[in-house]
Amino acid sequence: MSEAIGFLIHDTARLFRRELNERMRHSGVTALQWRLLAYLARNEGTNQVKLAEFLEVEPITLSRMIDRLADAGMLSRRRDPDDRRAWRLYLEEQSLPLIVELRAASAKLTEAAQEGLTGEEREQLASLVERMRQNLSRKACDAKQEQAA
Repeated sequence: MSEAIGFLIHDTARLFRRELNERMRHSGVTALQWRLLAYLARNEGTNQVKLAEFLEVEPITLSRMIDRLADAGMLSRRRDPDDRRAWRLYLEEQSLPLIVELRAASAKLTEAAQEGLTGEEREQLASLVERMRQNLSRKACDAKQEQAA
């Protein structure tokens, strides 16, 4: 194979994001806002610190994005009962149709990206990429623990 696997994965993800952005352009929500809403749909009640880490953005960037989405009625902040300084984030009803639309567009795009692959190849691809993700997540976790020690 002439290209490094990391480059192939990164470039594929870039193309996937670009195409998904194009398919969802009419919504007026940016790609990063979509990622935020999708993450909240799976992790409702998360705090802003965890969300900033997941999205790999600075807290001030996230705060501005949350402000815009809250102003649009997409999400709300609620005080963290365990930490008065922290906020937890929750989806509002208005965001739910957009999330359903995003999931459907993502599923169609995934299907198009996997065109020509057999069911077995699709399962194998998902399994291998998931294993790589777990390996890298574990290494990142180990590195954080080493830094803390």
